[in-house]
Amino acid sequence: MKPLRIMIIAGEASGDAHAAKLVSALRDELAARPDVCPDQPQPLRTALAPRFFGAGGERMQAAGVELALDLTRHSVIGLSDVLRSYFKFRRLFRQLLRLALERQPDVIIGVDYGGFNLRFGRAIRRHAGSTGSFNNWRPKLVQFVSPQVWASRAGRAFQLQRDYDLLLSIFPFEKSWYAARVPRLRVEFVGHPLLDRTPDITNATEQPPASNLLLLLPGSRQGEVKRHLPVMLAAMKQIKAARPQIEVLIVLPDAGLASLARSVGSPADVQIQIGNLHGALSRTAAAIASTGTVTMECALFGVPTVTLYKTSWSTYQVGKRIVTVKSLTMPNLLAGKTVFPEFIQDAATPANIAGAALDLLGNAERRGSIQHDLANIVNSLGGPGAMQRAARAIVSLLGD
Repeated sequence: MKPLRIMIIAGEASGDAHAAKLVSALRDELAARPDVCPDQPQPLRTALAPRFFGAGGERMQAAGVELALDLTRHSVIGLSDVLRSYFKFRRLFRQLLRLALERQPDVIIGVDYGGFNLRFGRAIRRHAGSTGSFNNWRPKLVQFVSPQVWASRAGRAFQLQRDYDLLLSIFPFEKSWYAARVPRLRVEFVGHPLLDRTPDITNATEQPPASNLLLLLPGSRQGEVKRHLPVMLAAMKQIKAARPQIEVLIVLPDAGLASLARSVGSPADVQIQIGNLHGALSRTAAAIASTGTVTMECALFGVPTVTLYKTSWSTYQVGKRIVTVKSLTMPNLLAGKTVFPEFIQDAATPANIAGAALDLLGNAERRGSIQHDLANIVNSLGGPGAMQRAARAIVSLLGD
């Protein structure tokens, strides 16, 4: 008899957090489904409890995952950063592939981090069963959080259909998008994990009156902070000139990024907060944020937000040729219209950002309309319980 072996790969801080919650949900679901492991009717009470291993970060490790390496320490953004780190990522990729081939897990779960995980899934499919004529190892492959194939390089959907057994979607439109293009790919919409992290949020329109607090959310990677924070600070000066009573707070996920923020010119009188983003969102009037997951968190709290994104020249030139969606801001895509003002690359100027932020701060009718749209977006996300639904789908796959 062997314990169920589950390999998980997450490469960014948000994926690490999602993976840790998923591990807990999988333990609970497996305990309730002894039929999945017929040789271990009470798997969590015996030496044959499921074994979790792979790559991720501190949260996964705290959840009991045996980490072969911490991928979150190597997070990069943009084509130029990826190219500079090519040999490092090739080494990490090969290390994880060797680990998978040695341990032969029953299921491999990629959490977000689509570029890396899709290549890893392809490598697993090529190697599984080829290490010996009597080797019939063919692990189930699961991707939790769809790569944004609907935004660029749609052909990757065929790669997912070829290699993966299950795709767990967190946005409601994705299941029908895949069904129209790759109907043989098993896709389950499980809802957005952010709703599990904010159980106190019931309706984005039920927010307290606007305060004088403005949040600056430059991103969770070094490259984002370096590119976004200077233009945010320049916009902040223009905003404070027009509305001197405004207080400004920069929120960053860790001390390293907070130190970086000071080094790129954050004034001493501007407070930098490490963590507790939801506490800040619950009392802010508006935010200026990088496009990405944080815009969904702003949406959950009903916070009118100006979004921006700046990257290297080379990454932008490639991106504008392959990206097919009209916005990089997810609440705008979910609403099918511009809810959050968005400024990309050269349009992300201090004047443009400050003008849009001042409008959000001073236009009560506009704020109310935005919060109404955000409530509709939140209501479409499936409600709390995403991790339990994801775990149930994975265990059902294993039971098949």
